[in-house]
Amino acid sequence: MSGGYDLNLFASPPDCSFLCSVCHGVLKRPVRLPCSHIFCKKCILRWLARQKTCPCCRKEVKRKKMVHVNKLRRTIGRLEVKCKNAEAGCLVTCPLAHRRGHQDSCPFELMACPNEGCPARVLRGALAEHRQHCQHGAQQHCPLGCGATLGPVERAHHNCYQELREAWSQRQERSRSLVLGLLRRVRKVHHATNFIRRQLSQLRDFLREDDALIVGTPQEETEATPEGSTGAEVGEPRAVPCN
Repeated sequence: MSGGYDLNLFASPPDCSFLCSVCHGVLKRPVRLPCSHIFCKKCILRWLARQKTCPCCRKEVKRKKMVHVNKLRRTIGRLEVKCKNAEAGCLVTCPLAHRRGHQDSCPFELMACPNEGCPARVLRGALAEHRQHCQHGAQQHCPLGCGATLGPVERAHHNCYQELREAWSQRQERSRSLVLGLLRRVRKVHHATNFIRRQLSQLRDFLREDDALIVGTPQEETEATPEGSTGAEVGEPRAVPCN
């Protein structure tokens, strides 16, 4: 397999200084040997695996002495090339360095249909139209009227009654879970309300007892003092009359 670019790829014949002496294609990832000869990296590595000399001058070569020629690589990257889909009708030319970017959007690139089970390969520019009519990807409503949108594979195994029953069961289960959760919340609120009522009742009884004690204390003090006597007479010595 050639290590360089095919000459037919280029819009016009490249300069002979851009050619590899091993594969006779345009240099790809060029490297320079100590003897100044330049080759595709892939080509020279294959050559050196068989013999340790330069293919042109036969001087001995050590792999660690090879140098990448990046300036030449950038120059070759600016050469105009044809789209690889030129035979299919693409007339675009672009710099070699941008060829892959064009290929990713070229309308003449063959694309596999993304619909499962479809073996067709169509041009990128015609893919959208193909998908609209592709029998492997056409979405259709259930002919029995259940409302489901089905593809070809799904239509082969679709059972309205079974799927509606499963959907109903799932909905019933969700409703049951919601009701149980709501009942638990209601019970918690009921318990909290009863607790607050008991606390308020105890507080009311406590306040009533406290009021009764406050009101009853003055009456008891009044009953303990005899009628007709004053506080000043209590404890005073009685006068004895003189004869």
